Amino acid sequence: MEKLIKLKTLNCHITCKICRGYLVDATTVTECLHTFCKSCLVKHLEENNSCPTCQIVIHQSHPLQYISFDRTMQDIVFKLVPGLQLDEIKREREFYRIRGLPYPKEVPAGTEIDDDKTAQDQAAADSDYHRTDEQVNIGLECVASHLKSLKKKFLRVSSQATITHLKKFIAVKVLDGSDKYRDIDILCNDELLGKDHTLKFVYVTRWRFREPPLKLQYRPKLDL
Repeated sequence: MEKLIKLKTLNCHITCKICRGYLVDATTVTECLHTFCKSCLVKHLEENNSCPTCQIVIHQSHPLQYISFDRTMQDIVFKLVPGLQLDEIKREREFYRIRGLPYPKEVPAGTEIDDDKTAQDQAAADSDYHRTDEQVNIGLECVASHLKSLKKKFLRVSSQATITHLKKFIAVKVLDGSDKYRDIDILCNDELLGKDHTLKFVYVTRWRFREPPLKLQYRPKLDL
């Protein structure tokens, strides 16, 4: 016999302790496993290197490297909260519209975006495949004299690619093995980037819509 559970009894498990809203881009602190909205956590860590819930120090100098997108938690939140995923899609569309930018997940003409199933199917397809992703032009510059420079410094890749993907690419090219990617740091505007940041996130939060390409630097990982 099925037992119905009220959503409010689960709220404490699926809400962000910073904004008090339902989790969006759920991101977990790897040190203590507390989860927050990604934008909320990143903004918090710009001024404070400790967990907002338990106050444990995440990392003295580079806390953004010790947070990770929690896809399982985000999937749970979207399944539990009716309409949340559709609302996020609409907000994202409005964000691009206000700035006069093309929405990277635009559905074909004639498709009704207000239909819940259509929007959710579109979001699911976007999360599983990168064929129609928004593309990002990036320039990679070596900032260490004892590390080889890339022969091709400019790349065009999916906006959903992460900093870890770039690290592995660089490691193959300059360190002769993708398994050495942990020996690489990637920076934007001299700020160290977290391993789970997507290029879209970096572009929006660090590049501030300046002219492309997105300029990144790489160097050997510093021993702290």
